[in-house]
Amino acid sequence: MGAKAFSRWQAASTHLLISVAIAAAVITVMLLVWYPGPLFEAAGGSGLLYILVGVDVVLGPLLTLIVFKSGKRGMKFDLAMIGLAQVAALVYGVHIVFLARPAFIVFVNDRFELVTVVDLDPAELEAARYPQFRTPGWTGPQLVAADMPTDPKERSKLIDATLAGLDLQHFPRYYVPYAERTKEVLAKAESIAWLRAYEPISAKSADKYLASSGTREEDVRALMLRTRFAWAVVLVDSKTARPVKMLLGEKIE
Repeated sequence: MGAKAFSRWQAASTHLLISVAIAAAVITVMLLVWYPGPLFEAAGGSGLLYILVGVDVVLGPLLTLIVFKSGKRGMKFDLAMIGLAQVAALVYGVHIVFLARPAFIVFVNDRFELVTVVDLDPAELEAARYPQFRTPGWTGPQLVAADMPTDPKERSKLIDATLAGLDLQHFPRYYVPYAERTKEVLAKAESIAWLRAYEPISAKSADKYLASSGTREEDVRALMLRTRFAWAVVLVDSKTARPVKMLLGEKIE
């Protein structure tokens, strides 16, 4: 059947199927590459997802339904303009999602902090002592630790920065490889029993994971992970401190 024989509903349905396929591909990349595990929801990705789906899956097909008329003069031009507008909006949305992707998961004092690309000043990235921390990864966040500076002047500058909402995790110059701080991580990590007593929402997710995976409670320890929108809990190996599982916790109001 030629395109001219389509009804407006057939044209809109075809456009919808194409849009759904594109949106599914974009969301797959977001979930598997940029926002692994529960980081998508914890980092506020749901709101970004609604925008992408609204633009790509709803707006384009809806406009096609409104303007399409088989045999109408200039119909191809109208559809091309709708497609271009949809692509432009989608590219812009993906760009925003890309900039908001998690860059580093930073161990600070007694917990993990999530830092996104947009949180980091390019000048601060350049100041990182370790070359691998000067560029945010393209395939998910890097796991690092951050050391409080020992120099009094540096400490004073850091304290001043907190007044502007910038904490230790926002300064890659203080990042060190996570493997060099595993003893400190294990010293601060809590037991699952502690999680049940003080973080019941996270504890339910942890217990469910332990039961389904067959992991022994004594083989893991728990550390909280703070994002801008929610808390998550990271279960780490009780001997190596390597992350075993990340679970969504309580939302931050």
